[in-house]
Amino acid sequence: MTQPSPTPGVASGDRTGRFVTQPNGHVTPLSPHMDIWRWHVTMAASILFRATIIAATVGVLFVTAWLGALACGPEAYETALALAGSPLGLFVGFGLTAVLFSFILNGARHTINDTGNGLTIKTSTTLSNIAVWAPVPLAVLFWVVLFAVGRVSL
Repeated sequence: MTQPSPTPGVASGDRTGRFVTQPNGHVTPLSPHMDIWRWHVTMAASILFRATIIAATVGVLFVTAWLGALACGPEAYETALALAGSPLGLFVGFGLTAVLFSFILNGARHTINDTGNGLTIKTSTTLSNIAVWAPVPLAVLFWVVLFAVGRVSL
């Protein structure tokens, strides 16, 4: 009996569809889909790091607007300060503070990994947990201190 010709791009005998035959004849696995992988905190840290880069870019727009108001004169600057001191402005400031701490902690995690350290499952999980969960408490602590010393008020 003759075997039917294999489907182009699929390795013969593969019943799962998880392997492909490359043009050079090598059989390689397909990249796993999200539903194959179990969710892990290192995945969350990686995704969060990318999100903080986007949020930091938005934060740069606020800094640019603040500098623009500074350049436009005292009235525009006072308006910018009033907006920053409003509840919405304080909320945005808190969010950007959390983004800053997240960026710093994730950057430290990447720096440690780049040196070849922290690559075991236990240490990478620990570093990822710190990078994912510590930014919000650090931001709360930072803003509590700002309110306590009188630098910020409602």
